[in-house]
Amino acid sequence: MKKITLLVGATLLFWAVFVDAHGPVRQKMKETIDISAAPEEVWKIMGDYQDMSWLPMVEKITGEGGNEKGAKRELTLKDGGGTVKEELKKYDAEKMMYKYKITEMSTVKTMKHLGKEEAIKVLPVSTYSADISVKASKSGGSTVTWKAAFYRAYMNNNPPAELNEEAAVAAVTAVFKAGLENLKTLTEGK
Repeated sequence: MKKITLLVGATLLFWAVFVDAHGPVRQKMKETIDISAAPEEVWKIMGDYQDMSWLPMVEKITGEGGNEKGAKRELTLKDGGGTVKEELKKYDAEKMMYKYKITEMSTVKTMKHLGKEEAIKVLPVSTYSADISVKASKSGGSTVTWKAAFYRAYMNNNPPAELNEEAAVAAVTAVFKAGLENLKTLTEGK
């Protein structure tokens, strides 16, 4: 009986240590917005992978490959916000959607954490992939859906506040909301 009790106790202790020391958790986000315009009108503004002029924080975009799978784009952000490089994974004009992933981001600053210099990238995320689509809504307009999956930027345990899950979710949420609200303004303002 003592051996069983010791074994159960050791297992519980191991489990407690394991649970407490977990790494990053994959985050999934989804933002939607309803727009009072036909899906085709919305797609005219957002459907070209090489044109992100509807995203307020983008100053300029360069790219190659058009809307073909594997196309590349580089977003230069306003106010010295850095650059984000992305790759097109899937494009379907008929379904009015595309999927992409971030392949590289510039470092905007560094910080000391646990005795080591850590890079703070444009977005505090890693392994980011997303898709955006527009469909007809029940009200006669459109619904734009932007989804993403990603990990926090700091892949070890005990991340600094700037690189934890909350920072990653907050940053992506801010981009999504700003982009979708501006898309609505641009489309409905026509």
